[in-house]
Amino acid sequence: MLKTPPDTSTENQPLKQANASDHLANERTFLAWIRTSIAIMGFGFVVVKFTLFIRQLSYALGDKNPAIAGKGYSSVIGILLVAVGAILALLAYIRYRNIEQQLNGKKYYPSFWLSLVLTIALVVVSILLIWYLLPSITF
Repeated sequence: MLKTPPDTSTENQPLKQANASDHLANERTFLAWIRTSIAIMGFGFVVVKFTLFIRQLSYALGDKNPAIAGKGYSSVIGILLVAVGAILALLAYIRYRNIEQQLNGKKYYPSFWLSLVLTIALVVVSILLIWYLLPSITF
């Protein structure tokens, strides 16, 4: 008589109950995304205010022409960064709630869309920053 090997596939086994560590890991990931969004918004604020600071410093030193002849795009780039940070915080919350529901429903479907959106947004902002800073380089 031939013995059949035991079924080791996960198809016929019940899904395990999500435990506290799964929920805490989800919360830690959410908080990491929130920290990232705060950092991006803070950087956007600095980009906007740095040009204003340099301009005010030039005026305080008596120079009527600002030391940095900018095109005026720094405020647009800074506001764009703040918007990217705010959108990232919203997407992080949506992802957090989605994963929480999946854990409570004893299923999990990995997704990469939040990472993809953040990467694309940062690449676009980086290209804008390079385009803005390139004319100020003197060789």
